[in-house]
Amino acid sequence: MRRELSDLIRAIARQDWDAVDRLLDELNYLGWEGWPQALAAAFEVSVARRFRGQSLQQIADFVRETRALYQEGETLPALEMEGMIRAVLGETHLVDSIDSETALSALIVLLGTLLPDFDFTEAQLEEFLKEVEELAAEHM
Repeated sequence: MRRELSDLIRAIARQDWDAVDRLLDELNYLGWEGWPQALAAAFEVSVARRFRGQSLQQIADFVRETRALYQEGETLPALEMEGMIRAVLGETHLVDSIDSETALSALIVLLGTLLPDFDFTEAQLEEFLKEVEELAAEHM
């Protein structure tokens, strides 16, 4: 996994929003090569940890709460965000019509809520990143 992408995931988990902004600018400049695998893997691992066994209402509540955290939250696509979470849990058809730009912004927003909620220690964060890298490599 590219260093910039693993650094982005670290920064999101640490809620280091200045680093997130810097890394997003860097990725916009350098290109987002590898992002689908890296961010999707981080999302998949996070969703499996957070939502396995939870109800559709709990997923909808999480998305509503996540959208409320952001200044422009009402513009975030709620149904697509719910669909992305539910796709990880098995309803894969729910992401068939989501374009890559929407998916990228939704992934970053959702990870921005999911990762800090885990409150990783440094060792746990490195273990999480190792799991993400292994999963991303499977999808390449």
